[in-house]
Amino acid sequence: MGKLVALTLLGVGLALIGERLLAFSNRQRMNVSREVEPVEPGNCHLIEGIETGSEDIDILPSGLAFISSGLKYPGMPSFAPDKPGEIFLMDLNEQNPRAQALKITDGFDKASFNPHGISTFINKDHSVYLYVVNHPHMKSTVEIFKFEEQQRSLVHLKTIKHELLRNVNDIVVLGPEQFYATRDHYFTNFFLSLLEMVLDLHWTYVLFYSPQEVKVVAQGFSSANGITVSLDNKYVYVADVFAKNIHVMKRDDNWGLTQQKVIQLNTLVDNLTVDPATGDVLAGCHPNAMKLLVYNPEDPPGSEVLRIQNVLSKKPRVSTVYANNGSVLQGSTVASMYHEKLLIGTIFHGVLYCEL
Repeated sequence: MGKLVALTLLGVGLALIGERLLAFSNRQRMNVSREVEPVEPGNCHLIEGIETGSEDIDILPSGLAFISSGLKYPGMPSFAPDKPGEIFLMDLNEQNPRAQALKITDGFDKASFNPHGISTFINKDHSVYLYVVNHPHMKSTVEIFKFEEQQRSLVHLKTIKHELLRNVNDIVVLGPEQFYATRDHYFTNFFLSLLEMVLDLHWTYVLFYSPQEVKVVAQGFSSANGITVSLDNKYVYVADVFAKNIHVMKRDDNWGLTQQKVIQLNTLVDNLTVDPATGDVLAGCHPNAMKLLVYNPEDPPGSEVLRIQNVLSKKPRVSTVYANNGSVLQGSTVASMYHEKLLIGTIFHGVLYCEL
């Protein structure tokens, strides 16, 4: 009798999972049938030398742009699976900006470098530090580098590890070794992560890290992804990629986050940046997630960039800055502005440069 009950429960469980798997491929949150109408903001072209991804981009006030490239992410394509990741630099003040791979000094394991989200921090003495989410051997660490502008190099200073720093996606730094980071999936096993996505468990979170304290400050996300901060540092913006929305959260005095609102969109939101001239949020998005999960070079994933104006108002204004069906740019993740120049990055493809 006990075995019969167990088999019945197993059958019900498998049927439920099967139903969810079937529904998952057709659910609206995957935008399975969505196609985008092309939108090109101005003179745009791909940057030579970056062909294996530009997952995240951070631009200094001086116009120097850091680009993380070569991400190997479970379930995502990679055009160079055996090549270590790199950090590229572009000077957007140049008339025809070019990408240059930054040298990383000795003492750091460059062979296993797998960069994901990045964030810059400028110290009081004007020194520039680059924080990089790294996945060596599919683990998660945060690497701290000092940028040497004259030598065009990165000096590795420290590797941060912590039990809460698992499956880290993105990071935003607000002080010396003080940052928020997102966890985009709960399980480290690929099959369980896929099951987690299918069942939409909402087990991911945002954490705060400092040498004195590490804690979860916001949770209940389907897949917490990109994260950034407002120009005045009072609000934190978090993208929930599979929920297709952006969470607006107010920073508390103790580094906690209090949710203010959720901006619902019709696209899967990846990384977020803030336009330094306007305070608007720029979102790199995936119009059709199924094309990412089941990659077909004949029908590649498209790209989409949204601008959200008046983020804190009751009715933020959402407009499309860039859209392409994959014929030019595949799998956009981030868009970052400097004056009238726009860089759009991708998971595994190139980087697009536009003069608006």
